Amino acid sequence: MPWRGARDPYHIWVSEIMLQQTQVETVIPYYTRWLKQFPTVAALAQAPLQTVLTQWEGLGYYSRARNLHRAAQQVLTEYGGQVPDTLEALLQLPGIGRYTAAAIASMAFGVDAAVLDGNVKRVLARVFDIRDDVKSPRGEKQLWALAESLVPAGRAGDYNQAVMDLGATICTPRAPACERCPVRPLCKAKQLGVQLERPIMKPRAPTPHYMLVVGVIHKAQQVLITQRAESDLLGGLWAFPAYRVLDESDLSSDLQRALKKELGVSAKIGAQTQTLHHAYTHFKVTALVFECRWLSGRVTLARANYRWVRAGELTAFPMGKVDRRIAEAINNARRKSKTAPRAPSPTAPNNTLA
Repeated sequence: MPWRGARDPYHIWVSEIMLQQTQVETVIPYYTRWLKQFPTVAALAQAPLQTVLTQWEGLGYYSRARNLHRAAQQVLTEYGGQVPDTLEALLQLPGIGRYTAAAIASMAFGVDAAVLDGNVKRVLARVFDIRDDVKSPRGEKQLWALAESLVPAGRAGDYNQAVMDLGATICTPRAPACERCPVRPLCKAKQLGVQLERPIMKPRAPTPHYMLVVGVIHKAQQVLITQRAESDLLGGLWAFPAYRVLDESDLSSDLQRALKKELGVSAKIGAQTQTLHHAYTHFKVTALVFECRWLSGRVTLARANYRWVRAGELTAFPMGKVDRRIAEAINNARRKSKTAPRAPSPTAPNNTLA
């Protein structure tokens, strides 16, 4: 892990934000590219938000990138580009909570502060056989008290990283490697044979599933994209017009009506070109993508921006995974049409050998 052993507080900060809700192997290439693009707090603060979102594209949970950008601007203006070295100051930055503040403070500045992320929760719940729901207020309080009681004075940074890595690599959720765990003799859950039953968490509710119709609207060699409001899911990213539907009985008409009502655009709905499935944190979607041809109307949007762009320009706009797959399909179709052999002229002699 390239961030392990780092002492630069900015590097630690970036890694901890990226690792929230994201697996280590996914984060590593993003972390490396990010520091090449934004090597300092000042470089991040001065970059346009769209550039920041483009670098984050595919990592998900885009509010993390927006908060990181805003926090960098705050650090630049209030602290001269130097990450603050106290828990109190760190907690004032957008996107930094109790865990992240403690991680930065302990690893970068040697502050005796405990961390409690998902990996640490799992280790403590097993070692001490915690029987409360670890996400409940009672369970959280118990785990924080344990975490704080275990921090060795003067070694908080090393200790916190060790426990997080223990949870990430050995004390894993489904297949803990108990036979090579360095704290096996202390683990009450292992002694009782209940390690796979810890941590205790309330069962999740069934994941909702939504169906979307998506319109790829063509107009004079261009397609229409809109920018999501920052307060929305995937805020700040660009997307093709999409609307939720309840059934598949009349998708073309549903899309046509939605485009007219929401965008003020009349369009001819063509063939369905893609069916895409994607899972977000709290719901799943099936997106049914249709080719459309603009007929009339000027786009009217109250809460968002829009652009008519050429297919080759789509790579310059940060998008979520579903919309990026649509954009890639558009570009693939464009490239194929350019390389396809032209039909012979009706008046030209046919010299093809039989």
